[in-house]
Amino acid sequence: MSLRPLSTTTVAGPLWRVGKTRDVGTIVLGLKNRYQIMIDLLSYAFLGKPLWMWGAFLAVIVTLMAFDLGVLHRDEKELGVAESLWLSAFYISVAMAFGGYIWWSYETGRLITEDGTHAGIAYFTGFFIEKALSIDNVFVISLIFGFFAIPPKYQYRALVWGILAVIILRGIMIALGAALVQQYSWVLYIFGAFLVATGIKMLVVPEADPDVSKNPVVRFLRKRMRVTEQLHGQKFFVRQPDPATGKMVSFATPLFLALIVINVADLIFAVDSVPAIFAITTDTFIVYTANIMAILGLRALYFALAAMVHRFHYLKYALAMILVFIGLKIFWNELVGKLNPAISLGVTLALIAGGIIYSLWKTRDEPTAGTGKA
Repeated sequence: MSLRPLSTTTVAGPLWRVGKTRDVGTIVLGLKNRYQIMIDLLSYAFLGKPLWMWGAFLAVIVTLMAFDLGVLHRDEKELGVAESLWLSAFYISVAMAFGGYIWWSYETGRLITEDGTHAGIAYFTGFFIEKALSIDNVFVISLIFGFFAIPPKYQYRALVWGILAVIILRGIMIALGAALVQQYSWVLYIFGAFLVATGIKMLVVPEADPDVSKNPVVRFLRKRMRVTEQLHGQKFFVRQPDPATGKMVSFATPLFLALIVINVADLIFAVDSVPAIFAITTDTFIVYTANIMAILGLRALYFALAAMVHRFHYLKYALAMILVFIGLKIFWNELVGKLNPAISLGVTLALIAGGIIYSLWKTRDEPTAGTGKA
């Protein structure tokens, strides 16, 4: 029997060929090289931040969504107002804790923004603006669910799947916006002028309820897809016989159409909110995380707000003034000097709080509306 020296070993596996004798030092060196490659990959900068930072944030979001959809709301049930408020409080707490981490990371030098703005202040300013702007979205979502006759027990599942689409669609919009701002800095002036024009329009033009039946997306989908007349529980697609051929084919359900229209509506709302937060900071990570964290809890808050969204009528005037203020701030920063970010946060919070309080006081005698339940 032949003896082999202790410094060598026979290794079989995916890293080396079977039967080859390798020095232990060579094996260790190979593992170190692979570990270093992984570290270098995770440290690779993507849109101004390392990949591990983006990956960690997305992992948190996906975990929350999976827990929400797969554990809390696996069964078909209507989300009550009390449960909606508790769940909303949880999501807001997560957003606040994340904002606190962003603030701490900036103060300790662990996080540096691309444009030098205070990461914590920029995050919270963007978060509160996006949260307030999303309240208008609640009214539109309620109309969409009402048009498709979606019962409340099926609405939450559609909304949670909707947020997964928003994570991708907002990411694309923000990445494109960041690329434009980085390549052409004068685009910020266009964002500023657009925000001012939008805010003035909200102040002077009467708001009309959208007619979902005339929505081009609805008409397009109905012409090009097989759609069932009735709901089939929480299913987006079902297999049914084709009336013409008798063969089993896939049909979309009204719940799927509602999901698509809601996400298109979110993209339209993003046309206002994305330029607004870019006016606060051009750091892509802060823009994206503030957007997603604000939208994340809206799906839960919807069931508490849908019945009383009409009572926030006067909030739109506060939002209009915020858009005008943020738009003018761009020109001030470029032509006069950088405005203190704390002033932006203070003005934003004051206007939102004032709009909510005045709306609730002005409509205190109005009855609670329905939730769009079929």
